[in-house]
Amino acid sequence: MSRHIVATVDEIAPGSSKLVTVKGREIAVFNVKGEFFALFNRCPHEGAPLCKGQVVSLVESDEPGTYRMSRQGELLRCPWHGWEFDIRTGQSYCDPANTWVRKFAVAVEPGERLAKGPYVAETFPVSVEQDYLVIEM
Repeated sequence: MSRHIVATVDEIAPGSSKLVTVKGREIAVFNVKGEFFALFNRCPHEGAPLCKGQVVSLVESDEPGTYRMSRQGELLRCPWHGWEFDIRTGQSYCDPANTWVRKFAVAVEPGERLAKGPYVAETFPVSVEQDYLVIEM
């Protein structure tokens, strides 16, 4: 499994997302209240670009006519047909037993750990084919 640096923490504010491409795959990275999650940018229903969808809350109801909003900013609504997915898990709320969006592991790591040496410069062989005259003044 390979690792890829895709953004700095400051590039994705809480409640927002960033579309990145890793190995030719579009991946949407979301910041949910300071936690980062990554989902494949393709709805499993019809292939819509999920990054263009709306980040919404879960609407819950115990009885007709009353509802409450919970899990604010934790669901992603497909821009084409409105299917909703849990940003944390990729699970579908329309067909939870059979449908989900592929998720990818995201880790926040300090820059000094990622850029830690030792560094090795690429070297090339050098040869001198002639002698040169040099005058010092």
